[in-house]
Amino acid sequence: MEVPDDLKYTKEHEWVKSDGHIATVGITAYAQEQLGDIVYLEFPEEGEAIGKGDACGVVESVKAVSDIYTPVSGEVVEINDVLKESSETVNEDPYGEGWLFRVEMSNPEEIDELLDCKAYQAYIKEEEA
Repeated sequence: MEVPDDLKYTKEHEWVKSDGHIATVGITAYAQEQLGDIVYLEFPEEGEAIGKGDACGVVESVKAVSDIYTPVSGEVVEINDVLKESSETVNEDPYGEGWLFRVEMSNPEEIDELLDCKAYQAYIKEEEA
C-alpha cells in the first residue's frame, strides 16, 4: 500500500501536503481501500472556517459512510470540483487527482503535530492487529 513520505497523516486517515500556508487535504489509500468504491463526496464550503479535527465533509462508499476530518485549521479556499462528477477518482488516485480540498492555514505549525510516513504506517499496523 502506498504511503508517500512527503505527506503528513492523521489517525482518521486523511493526508495533508503543505505548500506555504496552503494545505491540500485528501484521504489515504488505506482509507479508500477500506471503504471500497467511493460513490459520493460531501465537501466543506469554499470560504468556510474549519478547525483542526472538525468533521467537515462526508465520504460515502458502497460499504460505508464516513466523516472527513480536517487535519489543520483555516479557511477552505478550493474544492476539487472534478470529484463532484467523478468521485471514483479518489479510488484511482488518492494522493494526486483525488485530493479533496485546500485550506489556507491559520496555524501552519499544526502540520508538525501530524504523523509522518513511518508513524502512519506503524499506526495502520496497530489498527490491523
